[in-house]
Amino acid sequence: MAASGLTAAVVGGSVGGLFAANMLARRGWRVRVFERVAGGLESRGAGIAMHPELDAILAAAGARPDGPLGIRVAGRTAYDRRGRQIAFHPRPQYLTAWARVFNPLHAAFPAEHYHRGREVVAVATGAAGRAALRFSDGETVEADLVVAADGFRSTVRALLAPEVVPRYAGYVAWRGMVDEAALSAGFRDAVFGRYAFVFPPRSQFIGYPVAGRDESLEPGRRRYNFLWYCPVDEGGLADLLTDETGLCHEYSIPPPLIRRAHVEGFRRMAAALLPPPFAEAAARADQIMLQPIYDVESARLVFGRVALLGDAAFVARPHVGIGVLKAGQDALELACALAGSASIEAALGRYEAARSRAGRDAVRFGRWLGAFIGRRLEAPWSDPELRLPPERLIAVSATPVEQVVGEMPCP
Repeated sequence: MAASGLTAAVVGGSVGGLFAANMLARRGWRVRVFERVAGGLESRGAGIAMHPELDAILAAAGARPDGPLGIRVAGRTAYDRRGRQIAFHPRPQYLTAWARVFNPLHAAFPAEHYHRGREVVAVATGAAGRAALRFSDGETVEADLVVAADGFRSTVRALLAPEVVPRYAGYVAWRGMVDEAALSAGFRDAVFGRYAFVFPPRSQFIGYPVAGRDESLEPGRRRYNFLWYCPVDEGGLADLLTDETGLCHEYSIPPPLIRRAHVEGFRRMAAALLPPPFAEAAARADQIMLQPIYDVESARLVFGRVALLGDAAFVARPHVGIGVLKAGQDALELACALAGSASIEAALGRYEAARSRAGRDAVRFGRWLGAFIGRRLEAPWSDPELRLPPERLIAVSATPVEQVVGEMPCP
């Protein structure tokens, strides 16, 4: 299908939206991006695992940066609660900060077509079957295609499929980053360069090196990223999401608003349960973040001329480690379907068929990897039906789902 003269409106200016916007623009579409947040997104996000497939996807978006995207590790190392190595899985891989992917994508897209502070309030059918977006300022924008890439709390999805909501998994991830220079020499020598997995009771701690605050990969200027999955019931989650003023936030809470008592409780828990090197990282992080873990599954990805993409369509738990990759794969499938189909409708049907299955598999994969935390088991290997001894868990975590889908227990 020739794209000449066709228009696309992308809702969401983060990585998923920018993957789609850049790929469509490079194929001749006239694309505009509408981002709800008025400020920049550059400082958002945390650490991510890189995958070889992502290089080609970034290239397809015209956003492949010079040099490596992240820090190379030799494999994954598992530790017991005393800090003793219990397993190693050789798998060379790059680990990096989210900004190292976002910034090249953002730079590749024309700034004059990237609109900040634009909140969608309605989606409708426009003239000649086109899609129409109405914004909070009253403006209406029509386009031949709308790509909804506005995250796990997608406004567009809520308007079109209000029955699809994030489902709490029964646990949270405490997250943080520490400047390499703030860590002890012992930590830097023994732990910093490893992709580490630790198994305190009924929980899982993961840590690895990422790019520094200025995206630097230079030793001494990098950061250490960690997350600790811990079970929390619904009542406990509501308490964690309540700030100092008594306001309970929906789904998530901005890091500066987390109550001091909760942050102090997290650090005490880390000192009591984590091996000393990892407790050091938890103690020295300058800001602690809280990420409640949710599943999102959309029964439909296409509504007329509107397509859901990335986290707006499916959210798999972070154990899967493919959120950025999945968004890129969604965007590439959409762009290729549009280029290779006779009509927009046919292309969207092809896109939905391909990416619905991939999304469902990713969500199932995440549930499997996190089942022992939600069920409050002492360790992944406590239930033999999960088939997750430490050497297996570290091998399949943060792995593209198509490489492991055949290994998962039947749903």
